[in-house]
Amino acid sequence: MESQVLVALALSLVGGFSTSVGALFVILNRAPNLKMLGLLQGFAAGLMLSISFLDLAHNAMNSIGFLKGNLWFFAGVIFFAVVTNFIPEPTLAPISDEKSKKKTKDEGSKDVMKKHRRQVLFSGIITAVGISLHNFPEGMAVFLGSMKGLRVGLNLALAIALHNIPEGVAVALPVYFATQSKWKAFKLATLSGLAEPLGVIIVAYLFPRSLSPEVLEGLLGSVGGVMAFLTLHEMLPLAFDYAGQKQAIKAVFFGMAFMSASLYFLQISLPEDLSL
Repeated sequence: MESQVLVALALSLVGGFSTSVGALFVILNRAPNLKMLGLLQGFAAGLMLSISFLDLAHNAMNSIGFLKGNLWFFAGVIFFAVVTNFIPEPTLAPISDEKSKKKTKDEGSKDVMKKHRRQVLFSGIITAVGISLHNFPEGMAVFLGSMKGLRVGLNLALAIALHNIPEGVAVALPVYFATQSKWKAFKLATLSGLAEPLGVIIVAYLFPRSLSPEVLEGLLGSVGGVMAFLTLHEMLPLAFDYAGQKQAIKAVFFGMAFMSASLYFLQISLPEDLSL
């Protein structure tokens, strides 16, 4: 049993640290401008929407029924809506000095950029929370897959790693843009991925036999709700603001097409009951 847990933990680290790979793509390049940020946010939003509706929620409804799948999905929506309620929106401090009304254009543009950076940082933190919630049950799935055999666990870990790379980009990009700190961007993206091995540890040592496949599918369905809310509430508005509505929509559908193609190839290469 211990050796199986270690194998599952090692496989989950492959998927978990893929968010770090995504972060490297961001920090090894020049900081993108606002339009590029919006396009990449739109692309990441398309990835998340595709995973949420066409994968997680879809699988949950097929596995545990339409009603239960929807209940789990909207439980995730409500949960994350409550979470975001307790995280204050970043706002600029009020300016009371009358002389401040006579700012130069340069000073005004600095304030606008400061506001942009705060908004983007908030989006990056929220994205990291959502992706951590997403990666947690994926770690559980890797553990259960590993119990069926090394090949299944390895295929599942590689499948997860595939779509964890753009998730790392989705976390690191706004944090790097807002803070100009490569270390902070890399650290937050890596921490969001470490929720995956944490899922392995919890399911292995707390309730390895009591977690039924139905509960796991329900958890994954609720994660779909979390990601859908995250995308529509945080990522799409930023994509529209910085890239423009038309360009952002194109990026969203490009992201959805990319993830849908990935999910198709994973579906034909993985066992049906273990595909994500």
